[in-house]
Amino acid sequence: MLEGGHGPGASDAMMLSRDARGRVNGLIYYGAQLVLAADDDLAVDAFAVETRKHRGLRSFVGPKDAVDGLWARVRGWHPQPAIVRDEQPLYAMSPEALRGAGRDVAVRPARDDEAELVADHSGRMILGELGYDPRANRAGFVASVRRAIAQGVWWVWIVDGTLRFQLNIGPRTAATAQLQGVWTPPEQRGKGYAALALASIARRLFATENTLSLYVNDFNGPAIGLYERVGFTRVGAFETLLFA
Repeated sequence: MLEGGHGPGASDAMMLSRDARGRVNGLIYYGAQLVLAADDDLAVDAFAVETRKHRGLRSFVGPKDAVDGLWARVRGWHPQPAIVRDEQPLYAMSPEALRGAGRDVAVRPARDDEAELVADHSGRMILGELGYDPRANRAGFVASVRRAIAQGVWWVWIVDGTLRFQLNIGPRTAATAQLQGVWTPPEQRGKGYAALALASIARRLFATENTLSLYVNDFNGPAIGLYERVGFTRVGAFETLLFA
């Protein structure tokens, strides 16, 4: 059984699946991308039917088994992905696992007057990882960064006007806050900045969050090494299908 409602955008939708006993067995969100969580084949069956109503999605993302299951059901009619991130390790960290205690650096939430700087670096990261540049619609992209900054979810380490590190906080639940957009400019790498900044941000976030989580491409060895040095442990795998 599916239950539905509108998400934060006018065209967004969120669907909840329940089994015959009324227990939640899956959740799917349709926005610019499809985000899926399901541990029951019947839920994935229902979501595959629902997905026919949502065309033009930029990506599918979620736990690997769930995304594989949905894709097997829709691939006969859906456009083929341009990029497949088949194995994206999922990491989590609890406060007691955090390493680097006592080595805080001056990380802080970004300010509105830094939106252009943050957007430029975020655009560089997205271009390198996903192959498209969101700055092509610069006004819209900067506006979205400003909204995130206003919500206090974009963190930076800036010294003398130069960005050393940034990330933003994505989905939040009572169990975890997901970190995303983790970025050290290429010209700032190899100096230990990322580990210092990530540990400092994590320490601040643990004042309110029970755990932190993130996922990463399996071929990104430097990023995986960074996360494990700070104290993250692999707990699963995501998969992302990106469409042109």
